[in-house]
Amino acid sequence: MDTTISLKAYDADDAPVWDQIVRQSCNGNFLHVRNYMDYHKDRFMDCSVVLFRNGKPVAVFPASRTGTTVNSHGGLTYAGLIHTAELGAHDTLLAFAAIREHYLKQGVQSIIYKAIPQVFHRLPCQNDLYALTCAGATLMRRDASSVIGLDEPPRYSKGRKWAINKAKKSGITVRQSDDFEGFHVLLSHVLEKFGTSPVHSCGELRLLSGRFPTEIALYIAEHGDTLLAGTLVYDFGHIVHTQYMANSDVGRDLGALDFLLAEVIATYRDRKFFSFGISTEEQGLRLNSGLIGQKEAFGARTVVHDFYRWTL
Repeated sequence: MDTTISLKAYDADDAPVWDQIVRQSCNGNFLHVRNYMDYHKDRFMDCSVVLFRNGKPVAVFPASRTGTTVNSHGGLTYAGLIHTAELGAHDTLLAFAAIREHYLKQGVQSIIYKAIPQVFHRLPCQNDLYALTCAGATLMRRDASSVIGLDEPPRYSKGRKWAINKAKKSGITVRQSDDFEGFHVLLSHVLEKFGTSPVHSCGELRLLSGRFPTEIALYIAEHGDTLLAGTLVYDFGHIVHTQYMANSDVGRDLGALDFLLAEVIATYRDRKFFSFGISTEEQGLRLNSGLIGQKEAFGARTVVHDFYRWTL
């Protein structure tokens, strides 16, 4: 039987089907379920679609729209075509053709495609990158992200080992915490020095941690009752990601964040990867060498996060 790929615009009634596809997918994670995506739905004009193979739902395409441009998705770090193993390479070509036709009818002129980095894939699946090439999409941005392979023994630099030992001797302790208010104050103070602020409000962090209590965890380093450093961890199963990290001035002097990260990495040693996120600025063209150097001192190496422009 010939394969038929069809799609429909997402609406709230599709949420159970959407989430089932994400959970069974080769490349999606809890960032892509509607209970996460919709926490800030008022900020974006959602234009997502659900795709079907011979009438069976097999893929979703998270998307938001600004003018004549669709972004996959404006509220997500990465997304793209999220699909089950039933969608093969040829099917993906048909899916991209259906996506193009759908958005052209809506007056869309281009799509900004935020490809999911391969280390976040549960199974190998870069069908989308091949389909993008066939569709004439071009690479518009490439960020450098840092990831530790947890299959290998720890490879900390001498400087990191020294800082970790200093923190231990100083009496710093590490624990999981629900003090999102204290962490957010520290994080905001740190980011303010660089002229920016957290993407999430304190209320949003608490909301999301409540919705995903086994996937989102806050770890802190403290001396007595004083918060010195913290990191918010997103647990995707085979890979763990530090969504935020913050270190106070005193914490920096005592090696608090280094000790905290070493303890958190040890906690998740049974996973495959530990992700620190990107160290690039100015649309990926400027490397923050100091930041990436700190991550590499923990044994992290570079993987890329690609963005494509697809002119319809």
